[in-house]
Amino acid sequence: MQSTIVMTGATRGIGRVAAELILRESPDVHLLVVARGSTGARLSAELGAGGRAVPYVAADLGSLESVRSAAAEIRDRLDRGDLPPLRGFVGNAGMQYTNALTEGPDGFESTFAINVLANHLFVRLIEDRFAAPARIVITVSDTHFGDFKHNLGMVPGPVWQSPEVLARTGAFPKPDTTAAGRTAYSTSKLAAIYLVHEYARRLPTGIDVVAYNPGFVPGTGLARNADPVSRFAMRFILPAMALTPFATGRGAAGRYLADVVLGRTKAPTGSYLDRDRVARSSEESYDPQRERELWDAAERLTAAYAV
Repeated sequence: MQSTIVMTGATRGIGRVAAELILRESPDVHLLVVARGSTGARLSAELGAGGRAVPYVAADLGSLESVRSAAAEIRDRLDRGDLPPLRGFVGNAGMQYTNALTEGPDGFESTFAINVLANHLFVRLIEDRFAAPARIVITVSDTHFGDFKHNLGMVPGPVWQSPEVLARTGAFPKPDTTAAGRTAYSTSKLAAIYLVHEYARRLPTGIDVVAYNPGFVPGTGLARNADPVSRFAMRFILPAMALTPFATGRGAAGRYLADVVLGRTKAPTGSYLDRDRVARSSEESYDPQRERELWDAAERLTAAYAV
């Protein structure tokens, strides 16, 4: 059955591995990649080097106007029949900054804008184009647990506040510090899980949504905005941790993601997938009141772009 899967975050890391596996193992899947600027054309050419056509749409996920434009282009391609029915969306792109003061073009703090609002707007704008059965996968992080067991103390735990506060710069103490930037990251991943729970309640039957946690994956591009010492450690020292139970190798994490996207990993809608199995996320991540409040706030914050 021919189908289209839209994927962000396929340029590098686990997303790149997953994209290559999806194309290699699923000949009926048309993988449409979303990437910034000229990166999309290059990624399309590289992924299509084996003879598969890999369409792309350019988008800067830090700009909600750019997300709106990309979603509109995808809708048009589907409506014209240039793409087969839409059966998947993979929100794998993510960003972590060295402070909580980085502001995007829409006036939102960039971690929250990319990791939360961009996914929400994308899902909402293409929601009515999904053909059941379909699956939405949002990549999250076990940093949302906020304990030593899950991140070895490298990332502070989430600090939940009103979504309107989280969406703006300076939401955390000492916002110019790396600790604040990492707190913004773990909090954004908690928010993503909240939205997955709320999507599960609201999406039509046949459109499943799951949160995928790859675990700690050293050597990805997540720390590309970090200081030189942190970048060096992530690239050359921490990858050795993939040989221990505390981390996941990029290849394994990409394989797990591909299996989740293709439905090989069975999971009911609203699930939290810890690598290759359904598990419970943190106790804090189950809060229907916060989930509804975040949904309402995300709808308000993206309303100007949802037309």
